[in-house]
Amino acid sequence: MSLRHAILSLLADRPDTGYDLAKRFDGMLSSHAWHASHSQIYPELRRMTAAGLVEVVEKGARGSRTYTITDAGRAELRDWAFNPSAAAPARNEKVLRLLALPVLDVADARRLAERVSAESDELEAQLRQSQRQVADDHDPGTRPGYAYFSAEFALRYLKLEREWARWVLENLKPGPSRRGPTAS
Repeated sequence: MSLRHAILSLLADRPDTGYDLAKRFDGMLSSHAWHASHSQIYPELRRMTAAGLVEVVEKGARGSRTYTITDAGRAELRDWAFNPSAAAPARNEKVLRLLALPVLDVADARRLAERVSAESDELEAQLRQSQRQVADDHDPGTRPGYAYFSAEFALRYLKLEREWARWVLENLKPGPSRRGPTAS
């Protein structure tokens, strides 16, 4: 996934300013899917405008601009959704870190599993807060944005992480070995 596709996905949900896009990245995406700073978002919006993928629909105070996705942007996003690039493999540092389990003793493996469980709980609380904010900003009587579907995926993913970590904690047997902890 590229920053371009992340921005297009957010703008497909609703028009936004660069500032609001950055807030949405911080609130809903940075912990679960993609991190982007203001210094990355604004230049990408300029490139996307030049490419005809987004357009400015409103100019506000202090030079703020509200962007929306264009038909060309929707086509680009649709093409990307159905044709994932083999050159851009998925990255999940947490899964990679779990490959270190064989070199840990049981106490360290427990600490790592406890940390995964606690982080999942914390991220779920943050995501639910972001969902409430989106719901508060949502116009009654209209369909919720597709960000709800993405948020639900993230919540289910966090539940999976938490359940896995608790399973590890239940199944670790005492006593380190050269091959790491044993599980039943």
